[in-house]
Amino acid sequence: MSRESSFVVDSSSVLALLLPDEKNGPDAAALRKLIDAQTVLLAPAHWQTEVANGLLMAERRRRISQMEVGELLDIALSMNVEIDSEPETNTVREAVGLGRQHRLTVYDAAYLELAMRRGTKLATFDTDLRKAATTSGVQVMP
Repeated sequence: MSRESSFVVDSSSVLALLLPDEKNGPDAAALRKLIDAQTVLLAPAHWQTEVANGLLMAERRRRISQMEVGELLDIALSMNVEIDSEPETNTVREAVGLGRQHRLTVYDAAYLELAMRRGTKLATFDTDLRKAATTSGVQVMP
């Protein structure tokens, strides 16, 4: 897999693609253009849970219906996402260090750790994570 055909995708970027009223609309459209059948999206182990939680929160805020949660979750889980298989002990320790350094949650730091380790870009709409990635030399998209 080449670096050009893969990038780390966080839950904020996937939710921006899935949720119809997401404020990142134009940026989400740009991200959507970058994803094709040949693109491999990379994510840490907690990605599916975080996306599911984002959809549930959208339901609670009455942005989407219970039925839409199921439909959108099916779409997310069918995306070509490679879940990181690195031994968790190593990545968790690195994520804690990055979280401490950049004042991120460990969840967000795990995306940064993966992008740094794999030498790929990071797709995120999270402001703090974007800043940490830029500071760490990781290219952010869109």
